[in-house]
Amino acid sequence: MNRLYPGRVNHTRSRPRRHALAYRIFMLRLDVDDLDREAAGLRLFSHNQFNLLSVHDADHGDGSATPLRDQVRLRLRAAGLAHAGARIEALLMPRILGRAFNPLTVYFCHDVGGDLAAILYEVHNTFGERHGYMIAAHPTPGAVRQQAPKRFHVSPFMDMDLDYRFEVTPPGDAVSIRIAVLDAVGPMLMASFAGRGEPMTDAALLRAWIAHPWQTIGVLAAIHWEALKIFAKGLGYRRRPPAPA
Repeated sequence: MNRLYPGRVNHTRSRPRRHALAYRIFMLRLDVDDLDREAAGLRLFSHNQFNLLSVHDADHGDGSATPLRDQVRLRLRAAGLAHAGARIEALLMPRILGRAFNPLTVYFCHDVGGDLAAILYEVHNTFGERHGYMIAAHPTPGAVRQQAPKRFHVSPFMDMDLDYRFEVTPPGDAVSIRIAVLDAVGPMLMASFAGRGEPMTDAALLRAWIAHPWQTIGVLAAIHWEALKIFAKGLGYRRRPPAPA
């Protein structure tokens, strides 16, 4: 069954100026092959239609109306990881009353034996651009650890010559995603989301909305407000480079 994860986002930057923020959000874990059936069983959630909460394929991937399941499987095949497309779960923030901003969507891609075989980290910036980091995964007890060089502009206060280190506990009763940003010296920023899962029912969705009624607008407002505070601390502004193809 698809699940709802109320939780907390934390960002802590240690260099060259210390800066920290935290806010509460909720995310959904969805089987990308099951979106229409799940939506049919709920009154407050829809797929590609307006509702209190909804998921639209065009908010992800290449921005087209191509079904999300097909887009992720195309990415897997292009990366030589077609075997990881047997079952795909997406962890994401939904639209709320038709409005969406989803800084990070994580796709957990499993093989026919049910083992996690790849993770796609789809990063969205506030300029309307998105980029995916597809990384093979191997069955392992505990958290999955991966890394990738930064290829996509997110913050105007961060350089491009950086690396990401991911530590992920895939969604079950709980979920945890930790992303360390490293330069040549070492870690300089840590971002994380941790939440506890519950069944995705209408009652649970309504409670989540009541607790986070301005989630979409609030996340965007928090990002821009924190950017102003970072700028006031004297961190230099980096120009936005062209997005990767």
